[in-house]
Amino acid sequence: MMKLFCGWRLAAMLLVTAGVARAEAMYQCIDEEGHKTFSNIKLADKGIKCKALDLGPVPVIPAPGAPAPSKPPKAKSPPDFQVGDTTQKERDNDRRRILESELEAERKNLEQAKKDLAEQQAILSGSERNYDPVLDRLEAHKNKAALHERNIEAIENELAKLR
Repeated sequence: MMKLFCGWRLAAMLLVTAGVARAEAMYQCIDEEGHKTFSNIKLADKGIKCKALDLGPVPVIPAPGAPAPSKPPKAKSPPDFQVGDTTQKERDNDRRRILESELEAERKNLEQAKKDLAEQQAILSGSERNYDPVLDRLEAHKNKAALHERNIEAIENELAKLR
């Protein structure tokens, strides 16, 4: 029982001390043979050159329940990164034109997929003694038509956002 209590106390102490952030100096030392050593102790041996490293600020994790530090406000884009009204209108018009051409192509693809499906529905081979093989054969054609219908719907939604 005493060991368990001491173990918990030790763990609690470690957690408390782990939250304390300390920025100690770090050194990169290079010996005469060119071997690099990183240490928090500056070596004073002959032939070893050490230089201090700038590690930047030490990250600190807030304790549970403590308010998180507020995020700095987002910086605005510099004026030279902003797009002018005429350029944006040109881009919007290009996007509209591209979407309309994609919509036209999808409508043609849907029409062709429906024709292919109708042709497959009209074909009844003698090897298909029950209706299951017919359904299996038609499944791919139905899926293709459904895909084109979904694409048309998505493109129409994108066009509606532009208008």
